[in-house]
Amino acid sequence: MSFVSDRPVEAVFHCTAKFRYRQEDVGVTVHLLEGNKANVIFDEPARAVTPGQALVLYDGDICLGGGTIDEIYKQDVQLRYVG
Repeated sequence: MSFVSDRPVEAVFHCTAKFRYRQEDVGVTVHLLEGNKANVIFDEPARAVTPGQALVLYDGDICLGGGTIDEIYKQDVQLRYVG
């Protein structure tokens, strides 16, 4: 997870995110972890999220930063993808 905004970021915060260019913003809660990683929890179930996709975080029109999705969990169970 890399941040590009000068806005201070708490260890846990709510914002919006996109994981597809043309997708509408969706609400997420971000829990920052050690090693520039984060646990991102979507407010509503999201479809077709896969490892390797970019996730970009926003506060309104301001880009906060983003990262590459490493793992996907659904109801605390890690989803496996054949690569």
